[in-house]
Amino acid sequence: MAITVKPRHPALGAEIRGVDMTKPVDAETIKQVHDAWMKHLVVVFPDQQVTDQQHVAFTRNFGEPEIFHQTSLHLRSDRVREIFLVSNVDEENRLLPPSEPGQKQLSSSRQWHTDSSYRPMPSMGSLLHGIEISRTGGITQFINMYMVYDELPESLRRQVEGRKARHDFSMLSRLVGSPPPTDGEKAAMPPVWHPMVRRHPVTGRKCLYISSIYNDAVEGMEDGPARRLIEELSEFAAQPKYMYRHEWEPHDVLMWDNRCTVHAVTPHDPSERRVMHRTTIVGREPVMAA
Repeated sequence: MAITVKPRHPALGAEIRGVDMTKPVDAETIKQVHDAWMKHLVVVFPDQQVTDQQHVAFTRNFGEPEIFHQTSLHLRSDRVREIFLVSNVDEENRLLPPSEPGQKQLSSSRQWHTDSSYRPMPSMGSLLHGIEISRTGGITQFINMYMVYDELPESLRRQVEGRKARHDFSMLSRLVGSPPPTDGEKAAMPPVWHPMVRRHPVTGRKCLYISSIYNDAVEGMEDGPARRLIEELSEFAAQPKYMYRHEWEPHDVLMWDNRCTVHAVTPHDPSERRVMHRTTIVGREPVMAA
């Protein structure tokens, strides 16, 4: 089956048509999708009215889905355990207020991050299905971190090359005031150190690799300067020339590469339902770029 690929922004982002996720997809089509994904970093498949099981099955064409380790905040589906709930509606169809603990934690997604960077083997990519979308915001923004690295000022480049940053899942609770992870959750996911400049395992290109909601330390720096460095890098990255803003339509499925992008969502009216289901693909240990 031939697919069509239409770029949506000069930096990253493309629309793919000719794929039906409700049915098995042949190997040649998966190769075409993968090639487009590697080229455009973020791809959208419009009008994919998939079940969670079909969503997971399509994800498996690209790797093994992660199982979210945290169970205390009910962000992992009880029905399909590979599904992470990026929603303000629970599985009993109840609208959740912003003060609900899981919603507090999800509010961290308004800041630039890459999914699962706190794992020893961070995520390769994610696929997000927009089941009920917001019309008052909820735009998902993506940044091309290849381009950011290529155009980093020398003063910033010197501070990141050859260095590692720490990624700590527990930082979320410190950042947004959500309940801290339980002792068992902390033991399952202790802090890890990853290179700030990594080499992509498929393209071979260098990219900046930071995740501001998880980065709480930088190798060889005091806490204050380390945090300021992460903030300065995030501010430099958040330029329109590096950014694709995805305005959702119902049943879009968005697929992005967590190794070379960061993303953030814009706020929306919390009284408006927003139901998003995500799968996250297991990756490999990042390789520091020489």
